[in-house]
Amino acid sequence: MQKKTATVVKHTGSHYLLSALPEWNLFPAVLRGRIRLKGSTATNPVAVGDRVVYESETVAPTLENPAVILSVQERKNYVIRKSANLSRQAHIIAANVDKAFIVATLDFPEVKLPFLDRILVTCEVYNVHPVIVMNKTDLFRTAFSGQLEAFHRIYEGAGYKVLDVSALTGEGIGILREECRDSVSLFSGVSGVGKSSLIKALDPSIELKIGEISEAHLQGKHTTTFYEMYPLATGGFIIDTPGIRGFGLVDIRPEEIALYFPEMFKASENCRFTPCTHTHEPGCAVKAAVEEGTISSERYMSYLGMLEEGEKYR
Repeated sequence: MQKKTATVVKHTGSHYLLSALPEWNLFPAVLRGRIRLKGSTATNPVAVGDRVVYESETVAPTLENPAVILSVQERKNYVIRKSANLSRQAHIIAANVDKAFIVATLDFPEVKLPFLDRILVTCEVYNVHPVIVMNKTDLFRTAFSGQLEAFHRIYEGAGYKVLDVSALTGEGIGILREECRDSVSLFSGVSGVGKSSLIKALDPSIELKIGEISEAHLQGKHTTTFYEMYPLATGGFIIDTPGIRGFGLVDIRPEEIALYFPEMFKASENCRFTPCTHTHEPGCAVKAAVEEGTISSERYMSYLGMLEEGEKYR
């Protein structure tokens, strides 16, 4: 049997769909035995976006006679998080992505900045380019205009691109579509932020379930149950993911966390002491920048929370 390579485009438990990108020709596959990646603590050794080596007894694998995944090729990057309740188990959300679009909303559900900052830090650690997508801005232009401006000030001030979009009105969809062109793009966020609606707005031909907000819990009901990649009619591929409720950092030592806050890393060049934890040391340029307002207090509080958690789980 001849060995070939393809990309994982869907993961449903023990079964996978593969395609030899950029061609879109899906075929089923299963794992041979247990694949363990060197140095990985992830519960899923194979993730959507992975390039894998496989073999097949037939030219066109079927559900009855699927291809067999033999190994995973080296990843250029990936996004990983600790599982629920900050256990030591980790889960790879996607691999080999060009951009990670982190979808958020100001209300219903309200964006939690520490949660958002955890994702941004993870993207920095694993060399993934993040873009923040503020959805449902048609609802926030008046009642939440001050909060929207503050959000832009915090995250654009930290060096991140923030796109204001609305899946309902189409605002910003053209810009978002261009951002996705000819790229493999991960879409992620908590339940209810409108990821599926945004993807549907980007390409109406993509068949996705679109859910409603649970009023009882003020959070979205999970509509995406599997990690899955879709081709965009305008070029490129999108990876849709289930809504995330918790995002724990993986394999980042407390003394490293500040390195992955771009604005803090830049300011730390002027700290009196090296290394500096930016908590109690005299002559700390980061604390001075927070007091001056050039580094947002919200981002600094997120950093302190991660630092405390990092010490707890060492």
